[in-house]
Amino acid sequence: MIERTVNVTTPDGNIETFITRPAGDGPYPAVVLYMDVWGLREELFDVARRIATTGYYCMVPDFYYRFGRVRNEFRDENNRMISMEKLDLARKEKVRAPMFKLSDAMVVDDTGALLKFIDAGEPVRPGALGSIGYCMGGRHVFCVAGSFPDRFRASASLHGSRLVTDQADSAHLAALKAKGELYCGFAEHDPFAAPPTVEVITEAMRTASVKFSCELHKGAEHGYALPDRDIYDKQAANRDWELMFAMWRRQLVG
Repeated sequence: MIERTVNVTTPDGNIETFITRPAGDGPYPAVVLYMDVWGLREELFDVARRIATTGYYCMVPDFYYRFGRVRNEFRDENNRMISMEKLDLARKEKVRAPMFKLSDAMVVDDTGALLKFIDAGEPVRPGALGSIGYCMGGRHVFCVAGSFPDRFRASASLHGSRLVTDQADSAHLAALKAKGELYCGFAEHDPFAAPPTVEVITEAMRTASVKFSCELHKGAEHGYALPDRDIYDKQAANRDWELMFAMWRRQLVG
């Protein structure tokens, strides 16, 4: 495996981006990983490595770059990352502060810069890309899939947050413009994607050109898919991997 960290230039600065891929000349199909509220950390890099070991070029951009170098990670006595709801108020506010400053439009703009970087000579197959996003990153996957429908053709949103709002720029409406496939992994116990939210998304996607599929994981909680989390649900996460890898093979490998 080859790993490196690069700075991708945008009009607002430089996105620190972790990249991993097989140790060969390529080109490889690409997958962009959209981070959750916690920001970049080794846990996300390990997810990228899992993707790369199966033949993909995977990048993990730091979309918080406008606000400094944000790194949040709180662990329990078993060295597992502590879920948001188990933190005290001060630490919750610290983790959430940069999220409130980061708009979906910023992430879409930054994704345009990432695509230019990829197209400028990275060992990546031309054309379709994949994506995977957790929590707020799951929402960003929706927005990016709708903004770049000819590029992101295999998108995965896992325990996404604020996927549906009553605003015209709601992420689920943006996703109606997507092409290819869109997969969502939902937790049974998730205040950010309760059953009414899932129903709205599912109903809306009936009219979309993108092929939509989802899985509701019984017993799982928000954050279930991340391997270092205190509420990690291995069975649910492995089911997601099964479906995502199949989708990426169909859309990106062919």
